[in-house]
Amino acid sequence: MEEQNENQLNIELTEDVAEGVYANLAVITHSSSEFVLDFIRVMPGIPKAKVKSRVVLTPEHAKRLLMALQDNIEKFEDANGSVKLQNSGPGFPMNFGGAMGQA
Repeated sequence: MEEQNENQLNIELTEDVAEGVYANLAVITHSSSEFVLDFIRVMPGIPKAKVKSRVVLTPEHAKRLLMALQDNIEKFEDANGSVKLQNSGPGFPMNFGGAMGQA
């Protein structure tokens, strides 16, 4: 019989979760005991947007997520070059970086 490492975590990824959810905006709020990350899909010309996914984290796990994202961004940039951020001023770009449509 095969012995499993006690420190090993078996993670299951179901088909529907594996497809992922597209989001192009994240809103982060926090209290003294948790961080709430709302992932939202904003579409051009549509004034209403829906939260597609919400993740609630403890402050410790939020900091671990920050460190893991920083590490992965550094690895990505080492392989692909620097990620450029649009200078959109306050808020976020509602024109998705392209020309505004006309009716």
